[in-house]
Amino acid sequence: MTPIYRTMGDRSLLVELGEDISPATNALVQDLMQRLESAAIPGIRELAPAYRSLLVTYNPLVISPAELQSRITSVAGDTRRMSAPVVKLVTVPVVYGGAGGPDLESVAAHLRIDAEEVVRLHTGTVYRVYMIGFMPGYPYMGELPAALAMPRRRTPRTRVPKGSVGIAQRQTGIYPVDSPGGWQIIGWTPIELFDPHRRPPSLLDMGDTVKFEAIRPEEVDTWRP
Repeated sequence: MTPIYRTMGDRSLLVELGEDISPATNALVQDLMQRLESAAIPGIRELAPAYRSLLVTYNPLVISPAELQSRITSVAGDTRRMSAPVVKLVTVPVVYGGAGGPDLESVAAHLRIDAEEVVRLHTGTVYRVYMIGFMPGYPYMGELPAALAMPRRRTPRTRVPKGSVGIAQRQTGIYPVDSPGGWQIIGWTPIELFDPHRRPPSLLDMGDTVKFEAIRPEEVDTWRP
């Protein structure tokens, strides 16, 4: 599709590649980012992908907005196939409910199903990582089954523990560090999502897939994928 451009201040350009949140649109964003990285256009400083758009931060002393837009349009229209990005399938162990999943029972009550069904539905889907945002290593994943669609909490928590697994609307995510947050917390995982000393520091990246696996508290120290 033809990109839609929106000026974001004097050194950023938002490139929109669709109106819907879907794997197909997100794949277009990922493809354009890969093409721009390969093109190495002088003046581009950073690429920040999202669900359906790509934020391009640039140096206006090196490249003008008009020239940048023209170069991006040319790159986006290139029909040559790019090498497929490396996509990981990551299994994430989760202890559902209890102290680590304080909202599980209220989520079940709101949806008029039992807690076991919430867990079954949440673990029964393979999720796409649409983007990393909010904080380093935080994966926005979807789509959550429609039967689990939940609003955010009316009052966000001032502290959500590291490793908390949450849901909101048709999304699910994992908090990589302690943080304020308003998602419904249904479980906790012991895996390390972000480690600044690891290369790459983020366990997950855009386009990866995630499968949740329910484990018991006593299995935390012995679980292996």
